[in-house]
Amino acid sequence: MTLGSADYTLRPLSFSDLAGWGDDDPTALFAGMRASLEHIRKVKPYRTGSLGLTAEELATFIEAARDVPGDPVSARAFFETHCTPFLIARNDGRRGFVTAFYEPEIEVSETRDEIWAHPLYCRPDDLVDLDDNNRPAGLDSGYMFGRRTQEGIVSYPDRGEIDRGFLEGRGLEIAYAKSKVDVFFIHVQGAARLRYPDGTVRRITYAAKAGHPFSPVGKLLIDRGEIDPAKISMQSIRAWLAGNPAKIDEVLWHNRSYIFFREADVSDPSLGPVAAAKVPLIPGRSLAVDRQIHTFGFPFFIRSETLTHMDGGKPFARLMLALDTGSAIVGPARGDIFTGSGFEAGELAGTVRNDADFYILIPKPASVRYGG
Repeated sequence: MTLGSADYTLRPLSFSDLAGWGDDDPTALFAGMRASLEHIRKVKPYRTGSLGLTAEELATFIEAARDVPGDPVSARAFFETHCTPFLIARNDGRRGFVTAFYEPEIEVSETRDEIWAHPLYCRPDDLVDLDDNNRPAGLDSGYMFGRRTQEGIVSYPDRGEIDRGFLEGRGLEIAYAKSKVDVFFIHVQGAARLRYPDGTVRRITYAAKAGHPFSPVGKLLIDRGEIDPAKISMQSIRAWLAGNPAKIDEVLWHNRSYIFFREADVSDPSLGPVAAAKVPLIPGRSLAVDRQIHTFGFPFFIRSETLTHMDGGKPFARLMLALDTGSAIVGPARGDIFTGSGFEAGELAGTVRNDADFYILIPKPASVRYGG
C-alpha cells in the first residue's frame, strides 16, 4: 500500500519471510512495552506519526501480553499471533539505513579549573520553545527553539558563541569535563553518565537545544578530503581531531547545534537513559526513528547482512522498539540503534553505517488498513 504522497510502500509479509526471525530472542522488549503502556495510560499518548498508527492501537496490543513470555519461542509466538510484519520499501529502490548511538561515560568535576574546563549546561531560562504562533517571521521553520529578549524572540547563539563564553556566569553548569571533544560527542549522543572524583555516578539526558540545524562534522571532513568516506566513523573523527588540535574549534563550530541537559535517574544501571518516548532505552533493543512518520512504541524488525560486529559475526537481525528520535534520523526506513552505555557500547556504535531492511510489526486489527 502506498500512503498518500509518501515516498515508500508497505508490503505485507509473513514472519517466515523475515530472515533471522526464528533465531531472535525478543524477550527483552516486554519490559519496554509495559513501560510504554504505563506512559500512554497514566501520562499522555504518543503523538501519531504520518503513517497513522495510534497510541491507542499500541496500548491495546501491549495489553494482550498479560503474561510475560519467559523464553524466545513464546516471545516470538506472541508477536506472530498479534502482528503482521510489513516491509517498509522505499519507492526509489534504495534500502533502509542504520547508524547507532550510545550513552558515553566520562569523568567530570563539579568545579572548574585549568584541567576541568569544559562545561555541560542545563537549559537557560531565556530559551523558549517555538511553534507557528510565536516563531519570528525571519526564522526558518526548522528552528524549534529561540531566545527571549526585551525586543522579542531571536535565534539563540550557536555552538561557537556558547563555547566562547555566552553562558558564563549564569550558574547553568552541571559539571565540567577535561575535553571539548568529549563534550561535543555527548551532545551528539544526547545523554551521558558522569563519574565524579568521589565515585558518584550521575546521569544527564537531553533537555533542549539552541535550535540551529545539526551539521555533521564527519561530512565536513569527507568533503575536505581529510577522511576517506569508507572509513568515516566516530573513532576516525576522534582520531583526526586528536591529530589536529589547532583545528578543533573550527571543525566543531561547523555544527552550530548545541544541546542542553537535565539530570536524570540512574537507579538501574542496566538500562539506558529515558529518551523521547519517556521510557528507559533498552540496550541493543531500542531504535530511534523519524517521529514525523512513526509513532513511538511500535516494534520494528531490523535486518542487515553487512552489520555483523554486534552479533559475533552474524548478520544483525533483531526485533526492536521505537523509543527515540533524532535530528539526523529522517525517512521511513532510517534508524539509530542504541548500543548501551560506556566505552564498549561506544566502540560498537561508532562504526555502524549499514544498509538494512526495515519491517514494522503492525497489530492485526490495524493492519487491515495497510493491506494486511
